[in-house]
Amino acid sequence: MPKSKGRVRKKPRTDKRPVDVAAPPQVNPPWFVPVMCALMIFGVLYVTVFYVTSGNWPIGSIGYWNLVVGLGAIMAGFMMATRWR
Repeated sequence: MPKSKGRVRKKPRTDKRPVDVAAPPQVNPPWFVPVMCALMIFGVLYVTVFYVTSGNWPIGSIGYWNLVVGLGAIMAGFMMATRWR
C-alpha cells in the first residue's frame, strides 16, 4: 500500500505587529451616568403619571403615545447602560 505524503504545515508568520497590552482602559465622559439614570427615572415617572391620572397627564391629547415616550426614555437609558464602562 502506498504511503501518504501528509499535509504540509505552514510556518507561523513572524511579521505580525505586537499588540499593545498596556492600552489605557476606555472611560465614559462624566455626564454619561447621570444622563443614563435620569432617562430611566424620567421614563418610569412619565409612565406612572400617565397611568395614575388615567391618561389626562402628562400630555392628554396624544393618548397612549405617552407610553411610547416613557418607554422610549427607559429604553434609551438601558441602551446607554450597555455602553457604560
